[in-house]
Amino acid sequence: MSLPSPTHSSSRHKSLYLQVIVAVVTGVLVGYFFPNIGASLRPLGDGFVKLIKMVIAPVIFLTVCTGIAGMADLKQTGRVAGKAMTYFLFFSTLALILGMIVANVVRPGAGLHIKRESLDSGAVASFVTEAHSHSFTEFLMRIIPSTTAGAFTSGEILQVLLVAILFGISLAQMGTAGEKVLDLFRSLTSLVFGVVRLVMYAAPIGAFGAMAFTVGKFGVASIGHLFELVLAFYVTAILFVCVILGTITRLMGFSILRLLSYLKEELLIVLGTSSSESALPGLITKLENAGCPQGVVGLVVPMGYSFNLDGTNIYMTLAALFIAQATDVHLSLGEQVALLLVAMVSSKGAAGVTGAGFITLAATLSVVPSVPVAGMALILGIDRFMSECRSLTNLVGNAVAAIVVSRWENSLDTVQLHAALDKKSSVES
Repeated sequence: MSLPSPTHSSSRHKSLYLQVIVAVVTGVLVGYFFPNIGASLRPLGDGFVKLIKMVIAPVIFLTVCTGIAGMADLKQTGRVAGKAMTYFLFFSTLALILGMIVANVVRPGAGLHIKRESLDSGAVASFVTEAHSHSFTEFLMRIIPSTTAGAFTSGEILQVLLVAILFGISLAQMGTAGEKVLDLFRSLTSLVFGVVRLVMYAAPIGAFGAMAFTVGKFGVASIGHLFELVLAFYVTAILFVCVILGTITRLMGFSILRLLSYLKEELLIVLGTSSSESALPGLITKLENAGCPQGVVGLVVPMGYSFNLDGTNIYMTLAALFIAQATDVHLSLGEQVALLLVAMVSSKGAAGVTGAGFITLAATLSVVPSVPVAGMALILGIDRFMSECRSLTNLVGNAVAAIVVSRWENSLDTVQLHAALDKKSSVES
């Protein structure tokens, strides 16, 4: 059976892209004009995200395992992981600082004068409990699965990554004796990505259901009194992507806008489903087709989904200071630095947890007593509208990270990168 021609593949993806756009717009309209119907369509969005999560574990395992086994030497694996963590720590901290600066300049919560006793602490009690159960030590222990098979059923990306790394190293050490297993894994990789392509046909349905639910359940009007916070967050995220990440990509020799255009299908799916995981398989394929080696992409992207959540970090400091301003809590520079340091740890401690943005915020506020944790109730209603922006920023941040680390490794095929970004590549995802 021959592979589809690039023209056929390109037209198929263009069609899917247009279908997702129509689905998102239609979902917003249904949710706005028929809120009860829109709110009932949540299973469509949740169902699609579950389909994607179903294949994430085998995608990561096979990509990482074959990538490591195909590396020239095992030292490269440790070197790539080290460079990735260096990148993650620097830019995730930069995102936290940017959110704090914007909160101090814009002051979106100033003037609300909300009394602590009027806050509904019960509304966020479950998030606080969840945050306390995900300390940094607990996070480290969660990386180790109870069983090898359990890593594929736990839903924990880092567990799959750990198993994949160990299997990849073992396979590399087998030498020629492991070539048959490596060939089998490569064939399975093609099989799994074939399943991903089939699942992606349901993307318009998932995007439609998720957007209809969001607008129907929460209503656009719920943004009204907190519009300044939502706007500040979106503008800050855009500045981070276009200015900070844009500067990095310019140093790499290409424009961030070209990268965003190249990843437009994945970005639309994330926008529709409010989940960056829904685009993970497609992101891995796109990066490999853009000249990033499989081994680097396989390590950097899954690690980034836990350690490089730029959008979530911007949200954390911005939201924390919003709550402080709204409840008339004055934080000195020293207290804000302490808040920043706590956020640096808590953002890693709850990594990979469903609803991580809200849970990490609860974890941060719970150890900064001057800011009431119950103040999270103020933004609970609009969190869904900010989660899309968090997920989009996280996705772009991890895409740039994979390209940068590939460049640091001198293994980035710049000719293929520019061909892909210019849509002239002979290999379409």
